[in-house]
Amino acid sequence: MKRLIETLQPLGRALMLPIAVLPVAGLLLRLGQPDLLDIGFVSAAGDALFSHLGLLFAIGVATGYARDGNGAACLAGIVCYLVTTEAAKPLLTVPGDIGAGMDQASAALAVAAWKAGAVAKIDVPIGIVSGLIGGNFYNRFSATKLPDYLAFFGGRRFVPIVSGVAGLVLAAIVGLGFGAISAGVDGLSHGIAESGEFGLFAFGVLNRLLLVTGLHHVLNNVFWFVQGDYMGATGDLRRFFAGDPSAGAFMAGFFPVMMFGLPAACLAMYHAAPRHRRAAVGGMLFSLALTSLLTGVTEPIEYSFMFLAPVLYAIHAVLTGVSMVIMNLLGVKLGFGFSAGLFDYLLNYGKATRPLMLLPVGAVYFLLYYGIFSFVIRKMNLPTPGREPEGEGAAAGKAAPAPAGERGAAFARALGGGANLREVGACTTRLRLIVEDQDKVDGDALKALGAHGVLRPSANAVQVVVGPIADVVAMEIRDAIDAGGDMPAPAQAEAGAGDDCTVTLGTAVVQALGGTVRSAELRGGRIRLVLADDTQIDEDALQSLGIRGVARVGDDVVHLLLRKDGAAALLA
Repeated sequence: MKRLIETLQPLGRALMLPIAVLPVAGLLLRLGQPDLLDIGFVSAAGDALFSHLGLLFAIGVATGYARDGNGAACLAGIVCYLVTTEAAKPLLTVPGDIGAGMDQASAALAVAAWKAGAVAKIDVPIGIVSGLIGGNFYNRFSATKLPDYLAFFGGRRFVPIVSGVAGLVLAAIVGLGFGAISAGVDGLSHGIAESGEFGLFAFGVLNRLLLVTGLHHVLNNVFWFVQGDYMGATGDLRRFFAGDPSAGAFMAGFFPVMMFGLPAACLAMYHAAPRHRRAAVGGMLFSLALTSLLTGVTEPIEYSFMFLAPVLYAIHAVLTGVSMVIMNLLGVKLGFGFSAGLFDYLLNYGKATRPLMLLPVGAVYFLLYYGIFSFVIRKMNLPTPGREPEGEGAAAGKAAPAPAGERGAAFARALGGGANLREVGACTTRLRLIVEDQDKVDGDALKALGAHGVLRPSANAVQVVVGPIADVVAMEIRDAIDAGGDMPAPAQAEAGAGDDCTVTLGTAVVQALGGTVRSAELRGGRIRLVLADDTQIDEDALQSLGIRGVARVGDDVVHLLLRKDGAAALLA
């Protein structure tokens, strides 16, 4: 199970890149509509993004899965998506009543429109699969060597080519199997709709429970982008913005929790702290509560009690499911482009159904969360922020931020140094990492830097909750590793790491690198290389020489991850 989580972790991260476009899409779409500014081209701009979500997912997922986010992976995802969607259309079986009784030209237009609508119905799943192909094919084929007369098409250029071929296979599956695929999607939609309140409750509970592993994004995509169909728009989110009066049920229930419940939980934690320590945690808790209220970003709050009190988090998950049911029973339909915060509530107020009902439901949820959290924290004597043993509250209550420009290096050191980091990525609010040794990850040091929680879903996977700055921090960590400023503290450094220095590689290593080495520097547990062409690397040969792994951190910049016995055997 943990191996599956580690495999799926990049998918949850990759899905967040295209989803990050939705706030601007929703903003443009709503501002341009008649009930607001009534500016047609602004509304059309927002609609363009919603209409091409499949393409955005192909690009975003390919970028997230590519080991270095190279543009060749994005191009491969686009090629695969376009080949699939267009090549599948001639293979579709068109119902006989489409175009019946029309002249030839009109019938041809009707058939073309039906085919376009049929493919659009599953554009997001196609986009995700295309992105997976583009990203993974980049990792697999970007170093492919072809004969000299075909060398121009080797390396990264080969990736879009082979992805196009994969697109043809996917097109055949979609085109010839569309009847079964469509029936499956319709069956899923009808099953969810017919499950009524139970389906809403289960979705709300699972959404919060899967947050622990970061896989809730996968669940959300089914309900928000696939389930249901309204005039060609699929998914609860897209149907809401398309004007479907029945859409919004799978979003409305989050508003009472995120705008009222979790801010009340912060207030309860503040009041539960001893009076002399409230000042130390008050600023942090107020910031978390305000973030949840305004934007609907809740993970920093949830991670403050998720592991301290699993029972409390289970109650929170159940209350989320109950909120979904209550809002639906009251006929409330709300939607969002990003999350269930005040900004989205006000922006989409005009498209909502019975939006004012949020206020009394929210007030009840505020009192409910405050009462439950206050009781459980005191009854179980939970060490929530401000209640830790004296001397241990600094990390939770008042972080000690690294000096300007050193945050990435500080995080890298707390994670065991660059030699311990195999993958560095991020989603909306958390760093998503694959490490070599979990024991080298210093949770206390991470919390002192401002992390709200550290999750270890598998033997090598680590997730660090840092809030909306996660993507920026991930970039800073990668930059710090590349610059060599990521060495762990002296007490943690590996024996023999030594100072950074320029080195000369052995002949076998140079050959395995394609003979294109421009410079090599020993940096702790890795060797930083600048190559003339990183597509010529033979990773299997490097591993046979004692290299633990290869990390591509930029165009033609590569790090060789060393084993514990160091670099001596690799040098000339």
